[in-house]
Amino acid sequence: MNCNRAQATSRRWQATTRNRSSSGFTLAEVLAALVFMAILIPVAIEGLSIASRSGEVAARKAEATLVADSVLNETIVTTNWNSGLQNGNVRQGIHDFRWTMHNDPWNQDPNATTMRQLSVEVKYTAQGREYSVRLATLVDSSPPQTQTTATTAQ
Repeated sequence: MNCNRAQATSRRWQATTRNRSSSGFTLAEVLAALVFMAILIPVAIEGLSIASRSGEVAARKAEATLVADSVLNETIVTTNWNSGLQNGNVRQGIHDFRWTMHNDPWNQDPNATTMRQLSVEVKYTAQGREYSVRLATLVDSSPPQTQTTATTAQ
């Protein structure tokens, strides 16, 4: 009877330990998972930060390009480009942009007098860093030629 009782106790103990070991995680498994998460979470957060920054920079760059195009076109249409250096501020939506326009001789012009290169540089900040966009075009600075119409008397 003592032998049966000992065997029954041994079987219960084995069943209990078998159920315990298959129902949970060991300390080593939990620590390994924590170490893995400690490495993975900062990398994932940095990746999200880079993606956010590049998205914001791209959006601001598009706005700055619109500002530069607008300033350049307005200056050409109103013929205000004859002065050497111009600058100003433009508010596009909720963002401020600083622009500077340069009027330089075009170095590819054989006469070096008629063609001018107008360039607009727009500076903007995105997430604490300063960026810039530059657009340029050529304009003819020669005086307009007057056309004479010949009339014949009949």
